[in-house]
Amino acid sequence: MSKAFASQADLEDKKITFEQLSPHCWAYTAEGDPNSGVIIGEKFIMVSDATATPALARDLIKQIRTVSDKPIKYVLLTHYHAVRVLGASAYVAEGATEVIASQGTYELIVERGAQDMQSEMERFPRLFRGAESVPGLTWPTLVVGDGKPGRQGSLEVDLGGVKVQIWHPGAGHTRGDTIAWVESEKVLFSGDLVEYEAGVYTGDAQLEEWPATLEALRALNAEYIVPGRGEAMKGNADVNKALDYTKRWVTTLFAAGKEAAAAKMDLKAAMALTRKSMDPVFGHVFIYEHCLPFDVSRAYDEASGIKNPRIWTAERDQEMWAALQS
Repeated sequence: MSKAFASQADLEDKKITFEQLSPHCWAYTAEGDPNSGVIIGEKFIMVSDATATPALARDLIKQIRTVSDKPIKYVLLTHYHAVRVLGASAYVAEGATEVIASQGTYELIVERGAQDMQSEMERFPRLFRGAESVPGLTWPTLVVGDGKPGRQGSLEVDLGGVKVQIWHPGAGHTRGDTIAWVESEKVLFSGDLVEYEAGVYTGDAQLEEWPATLEALRALNAEYIVPGRGEAMKGNADVNKALDYTKRWVTTLFAAGKEAAAAKMDLKAAMALTRKSMDPVFGHVFIYEHCLPFDVSRAYDEASGIKNPRIWTAERDQEMWAALQS
């Protein structure tokens, strides 16, 4: 029997956890579903990753309102994927005036945002319940940096009593990944650059560059991290555990991709090869089976010299899935 496409069979709601990590920082996590981060100052609030729909965003807003009535002025897009950004419109009624993204993320929205929105809505029907409330693509009002990695193009936002530094540390999950760093409390909001005990989606990744970006994050010596998926990690040892987990996924996957490309395997053979090294380590984690076909496709492409990831459309998604099921 063919496997259900992507996460179409995943219809069970996940348990939401909203927990305080430090005096101003909170984690909104959901058993392997996409996470969001919240930074609450004396004047303003920032949300890192807006959720997939306004309906989901309203649940996060409800959680925030149990601890603060301050305006949610800032919404940070850690990258362009629809599941992270299409809930942004819900924050306008809560005081949002700025949607922040890196130059690379802005360029990716222009290049492929519309195709990604259609593709992800079909991959994640549960997360996109109420998709009719999405007004369209989410566009940044404030673009950070010039596309080059590093802190020289960073933005510092003062929320009142707490400052947040925002910059593009390097390519990885996408070429525009953006982080929020609360240095005074050693809290890192990484988006999907870092995951823990969940599938690492690499369909639009820069696999060769990703490990170096993870090491740049490690150098911050964070005491807390809100990863893109998985539980919030507390203590530097556990932060490093999440970094190591992500790095192991990326390097294991890319090594298999290079071996498959060198042997000129077809995609189905590349998948079989990759499973030999990935399944024993990662086969148990949430959305593993969803991620792996897209990951193998991208690893093979990058190993074959395709630097800029091919755009995933709903049609390409289904063609790839069918080729692996044949």
